Amino acid sequence: MKYLLIVASLASAFLFSSCYPYDPYYQGTSNYGGSSYLSGFDNTQAGQTPIRHNGQVASQGYWDGDGVSGSPKILINLDDQRAYYFKGDTLVGVTPISTGSDTHGTPRGRYKVTQKEADHKSSLYGVIKNVETGQTIISDADTRKHRPGPGEVFVHAPMPNFMRFNGAIGMHAGFLPGYPASHGCVRMPKSMAKTFFDNTPHGTPVIVE
Repeated sequence: MKYLLIVASLASAFLFSSCYPYDPYYQGTSNYGGSSYLSGFDNTQAGQTPIRHNGQVASQGYWDGDGVSGSPKILINLDDQRAYYFKGDTLVGVTPISTGSDTHGTPRGRYKVTQKEADHKSSLYGVIKNVETGQTIISDADTRKHRPGPGEVFVHAPMPNFMRFNGAIGMHAGFLPGYPASHGCVRMPKSMAKTFFDNTPHGTPVIVE
């Protein structure tokens, strides 16, 4: 009974949504025993051409959009694994990203931001943990395949600063392993995801090419 009450109280705290981006490369927040999920990734370690800003390497991206006028637009380049933020014709921000894997690609096309949620969580993916010990039982759990057993809870994957732009696909803070690795969403370093989120109104064009 004690376990059932704990499981019920924890489960009721999680919000459900309709997004994809959880996979074996997910490292988790402190609740998952690590911080890589939110800390971003130094893209210079992946053999990519480093992002530079004012002559310096900006591995986590950069933002120069404060005080710049013009209609916002986000360009996502799948080949470069980068997202570019424009205000009018002025490039004001660049960030490394991780898009959909070979089996869960990020579709090319022209879209618009249709939803914003700072504390978004996946309705499909997460981890199953032991309530008492905190031990992870299944690290890549899928609600369609896995159910928590006695004394366990399904913790839905957090996707901070989520911006939906194509059905179940959106942009959010996440782990960047240096290559396309998500279930379709566009992961960004924590700081850049928040900056994009804070500067992007509903209806902002998103071009994936």
